[in-house]
Amino acid sequence: MTPASDFPALKRWVIVIANQMFSSVTPRDFRIVDETDDYVVVDKPAFLLVHPTKPNGAPTLWNQLRELLAFEIASGGQVSIVNRLDRETSGIVLVAKTSAAARKFGMLMQQRRLRKEYLAIVSGWPDWENKLVDAPLDRQGKHEKSEIWLKQMIHPAGAPAQTEFRVKWRFIKSRSSGENKFSLIRAVPHTGRTHQIRVHAASIGYPIVGDKIYGPDEQLYLRFIQTGWTPEHERQLLLPRHALHATKLAIDGKFEWESPLPADLAQFCSGAHTVATTEPANVR
Repeated sequence: MTPASDFPALKRWVIVIANQMFSSVTPRDFRIVDETDDYVVVDKPAFLLVHPTKPNGAPTLWNQLRELLAFEIASGGQVSIVNRLDRETSGIVLVAKTSAAARKFGMLMQQRRLRKEYLAIVSGWPDWENKLVDAPLDRQGKHEKSEIWLKQMIHPAGAPAQTEFRVKWRFIKSRSSGENKFSLIRAVPHTGRTHQIRVHAASIGYPIVGDKIYGPDEQLYLRFIQTGWTPEHERQLLLPRHALHATKLAIDGKFEWESPLPADLAQFCSGAHTVATTEPANVR
């Protein structure tokens, strides 16, 4: 029989059972996609913060991973999140479990050998099938008045940023106000700037559905901070979170992990009338 030490999940089994016997265990909000002694790949749901923003705050992926990897951490391991996602973005997250793995993945990121793909639902029908947006990004408040500190903008003084967009399919949804056009697109960022896909999509006239900052009106974000989700938010934004999902992560063609479109975004697409398809009409 192969020793349990050869299997990361089995090594952790005794600790999990002990925790269940002697204390309450916080349920995990994420799904494990793959795991080795060096890394774990998880599927993060929308609304789960990646890192803590304040002491004793909301649950975070980082804290839940530290609970999950307690055995590894006690044995000299660590939790290093390689590709960070915004709170509302769902999908694949790669996590290094050792300092050596963290260094290796960091180098791969710098060398752009770690390829990320996203699925996004945008408003409107692009008049193109493929488009490369090459536009530098910077924090808006550095160049003009901004009520949202983290809001980004396209600016020549910003950091280089490139995003490749490809239309997957176009569809129509009927609403009380009439029929509305939407598209499901693939987005491949060649750089990793803050809010890059969201800013680039909005800049070419196809904002991501549900985006409180780069969607129809940034005031929706400011009011949301004060009031939470309201009927007005639902009327204008359609979804309680931006429709962006990290669907694939690949390293040099050697490793590849995928996550299908999550239930909330798949539901938004379901029942719609598909008008034009450039890829097979599944939403993986």
